[in-house]
Amino acid sequence: MAGHSKWANIQHRKGRQDAKRGKIFTKLVKEITVAARLSGGDINFNPRLRSAVTTAKEQSMPAENITRAIKKGTGELEGVNYEEIRYEGYGISGVAIIIDCLTDNKVRAVADVRHALSKNGGNLGTDGSVSFLFKHCGSIFYAPLDDNEALMDEAINLGAEDVIINDDKSVEIITAPNDFTKINEGLEKLGFKKELAELTMKAENEINLKGDDASRMQKILDILEDLDDVQEVYTNANFEE
Repeated sequence: MAGHSKWANIQHRKGRQDAKRGKIFTKLVKEITVAARLSGGDINFNPRLRSAVTTAKEQSMPAENITRAIKKGTGELEGVNYEEIRYEGYGISGVAIIIDCLTDNKVRAVADVRHALSKNGGNLGTDGSVSFLFKHCGSIFYAPLDDNEALMDEAINLGAEDVIINDDKSVEIITAPNDFTKINEGLEKLGFKKELAELTMKAENEINLKGDDASRMQKILDILEDLDDVQEVYTNANFEE
């Protein structure tokens, strides 16, 4: 059992994502393009691309946008050559932050990230300073359920690494990165409706924040996520109600 406020945190995240739908589309186009460039445009042989396309469809991205992004990645259409960069740093009360970027200008990206952190009470760290606190995995989140046994059993049968039942009865399925799409789609076909599914950097241990500290930390995350070069932001902060 874990995380008494997990459901509230997930609902808050979803609300923020819905308010940034245009930004999500831009990020997904970048991810699809880079995934296709690195490992080809066939989703059957490119797990990263398949995951990105699945997420794009779940966000109701038009099929032509997905196809165009894949073609830019494979070179069939002209496109920007994005570079992947990861930055690590600290926020309020020393919480850890990982910032993943896809950028065509490394100088701009690091300057924007450093400024966002330093101006709002955080600071940029060195490579490896906080990444050891996180685990790369798939996370599939379900709303509070009165009976979790069927979901637990099916997730384990499909190969999930762990099933976490939170104090509020919400459920988080943890998968290996390469098994994420298979398990996500498998549970969907079995009729289990998820709230959120993503490949993520999951914190091994979280730091609870509330009141002014929580507000200041949320401001840092919002500013980072709004930067054009930032693709994903991960933190070990847990926002208490």
